Order: sequence, then C-alpha cells, then structure tokens
Amino acid sequence: MPRVLHVRAFEDNYIWLLRGEPADRVAVVDPGDAEPVLALLARNRWRLAAVLCTHHHGDHVGGVEGLLMHEAVPVYGPPSRIASVDRPVREGDVVDLDMLGTALRVFEVPGHTRDHVAYFAPGLLFSGDTLFSAGCGRLFEGTPAQMHASLSRLAALPPDTAVYCGHEYTVANLRFALAVEPGNPDVGRHLAECERRRARDLPTLPSTIGLERRINPFLRSAEPHVRAAAEARTDRSLSTEADVFGEIRRWKDGFRG
Repeated sequence: MPRVLHVRAFEDNYIWLLRGEPADRVAVVDPGDAEPVLALLARNRWRLAAVLCTHHHGDHVGGVEGLLMHEAVPVYGPPSRIASVDRPVREGDVVDLDMLGTALRVFEVPGHTRDHVAYFAPGLLFSGDTLFSAGCGRLFEGTPAQMHASLSRLAALPPDTAVYCGHEYTVANLRFALAVEPGNPDVGRHLAECERRRARDLPTLPSTIGLERRINPFLRSAEPHVRAAAEARTDRSLSTEADVFGEIRRWKDGFRG
C-alpha cells in the first residue's frame, strides 16, 4: 500500500498525496492549491504521477491547472464541471495507479454535491467533503436521503479503513457531536485528544471508519439517543433514519457551540 502524506492549503484544507513504488512518484488528491504541492515535490525530488478529484469546488480543484503546467499527468474525477478531468470516473470504476502499485475503487457519494465521488482501496478512503471526522459536508446540491445513503455506504467499510477527508474540522465537529450525544464517552475522550493535537498544530486525521461509527452523529441516525435529540429539536416524531439525519444536519448548519 502506498504511503499517504499531506500538505495544507488555505485555512483548513488538506491535500493528500500517495507515494508508492518507485518512491519518487506521487499522486495528488484534491489539490485546491498547486504551490504547496509543487514545493513538496521540488524539496523531495518527486514526480507527479496523477491527480484525483472528488468534486468540483474550487478549494479542491483550484490547483489542478498549475500542477498540469508543471507536468502533464492524467486527471481523474467526476465527468462534469471540472474542466481538467481527462479520465472521467463513475460508480464502480477502478483507478489503476500502476506506477504506485495500487488501485482505487470509485464510489459515487452524492449529497454535498450531486456528482461527488470517493476513492477506496483496502485500508484507506479519500472521502473529500462527504465524510469528515465527526461530521459530514453541507448539502449544497443533494438531499438528506442521498447524503444519508452515501454516508451509510461509507460506514459499512471495514472498521480499520483510514479516512482521509478534505478539511480540519474535527474539533468543531466533535463539539457538535457532544451536543447531540452528551453522554457518549467516546466523543468526550476523542475531543480531548484532538484538542491536544491541535494545540500542537498537529492534524487530527486520518480517522478510521470504526472510530467514526462511535463518534460521528451523522453515522448514528439509528441510535436512540441521536433520534431523541433530533426529535426534541423538531418537536415531532421522525419516521426514518434519513429524517433523523436531515434534522441533525439542519441543526449543525446553525450550530455555534
């Protein structure tokens, strides 16, 4: 399995890099900014092998053209709204990165955007802005039912799957999770650990699917305490897990805790 590295961009974005064999080649996931990637490549004398995009938002694709000016490589991503994509991917496709000794399976995970994709290989998941640690992306284009289905699919991956998402939102997400489930000891413990890491300017990522099942309220719509919290917010009975998810997502949209 290739090694996963990161560079930071903007205020809280992560750009992920896969380094495989031969060790001087790297693929880049969601390069919102070319400059930190190019600086890392130059410093280590690495060569760009491929670019993978999860969705079309500028803070995830804004650096693609700059990278291509440095070296012409294939660009994988959803088949619309990213001009640089020359290898469009859909559900079930496999991105075969022979030069890194790995292959990534494509999942369509609509909700944050209508054409969002994630990339999975045994042991790792690049989830973009669909699944965050202790959170999920806002529903800019999709419906609660779509996002709930997408998240449920990711939650069914093996528990040791490392989750590499697009932003350092973990502490804020955990504070919301604690509002939803104040009695969840896993949330409190992980919040304390993540606050310690951020105080030292260390990343809270990657998470794991197993951890997210315990701490992420957006993966826990079936839990009685989460349902009760959602119903208390809306003062009515919620008939489905997707309805519970939708209410929790609306709560998070306005949360300032």
